[in-house]
Amino acid sequence: MTDLIEAERHGQHMLLVLNRPEKLNALSYPLIDALMARLDAAEDDDSVRCVILTGKGTRAFSAGADIAGFAPDLEASPEQALRRFLMRGQALTRRIETFPKPVIAAINGLAFGGGCEMTEACSLAVAAEHATFAKPEIRLGFPPTFGGTQRLPRHVGRKRANEMILTGDAISAAEAERIGLVNRVVSAGTLLRACLDLADRIARHSPIAVTACLRAVTRGINVPVDEGLAIEAMQFRVAAASADAREGTRAFLEKREPVFTGR
Repeated sequence: MTDLIEAERHGQHMLLVLNRPEKLNALSYPLIDALMARLDAAEDDDSVRCVILTGKGTRAFSAGADIAGFAPDLEASPEQALRRFLMRGQALTRRIETFPKPVIAAINGLAFGGGCEMTEACSLAVAAEHATFAKPEIRLGFPPTFGGTQRLPRHVGRKRANEMILTGDAISAAEAERIGLVNRVVSAGTLLRACLDLADRIARHSPIAVTACLRAVTRGINVPVDEGLAIEAMQFRVAAASADAREGTRAFLEKREPVFTGR
């Protein structure tokens, strides 16, 4: 049986590949469940510093939800569709968004619907030049379901988000970079290398500090500034109690490179 999520180790980093190229890596229920399990394993493995998420082939990162698999639940009842489809998809994007290690999206083709929503949830995103992004759910008669109505406006602003959500029209990788949906655009042939280089630049730092930064940003972005400052202080306290913080400070004063141990 073909693995729906291929896992490849690249040094300190784990590459997770959505493996349904014949369906443009559409997010079926089994694929979502398999990806959640792979993320659990990557979190539990202390030797994994960053996760890179991409799609199999060159056509698609992910075309979004597997509509054929979801349609019977919609036909059954709104409640069943909510429970089996929407809540499963929202759990996935929230898992990615709150993952304690950086998750870098390597957008190797179209990222539509749930594929775009996974991009929004990732810590960072790098796109191939031919990649495209869209929120086509409105063409099916309902709004985005995996968090897209909430995260996209926070990334790109309300009016740009409304244009994508209300028209269903696709945008290019260059436009996605311009509005802040992705960090940068590279040639297709250098996409994985660019993501691994970015992961290496992160992995040279203390994993405790990296997790503290991720938690401070993710938890603080949606609260008033005073609450966000309290979250920042809490994450500083966690990091300041580590041997890595003492090592980093000593290394700075001694004018040498720090040696972090993750403790």
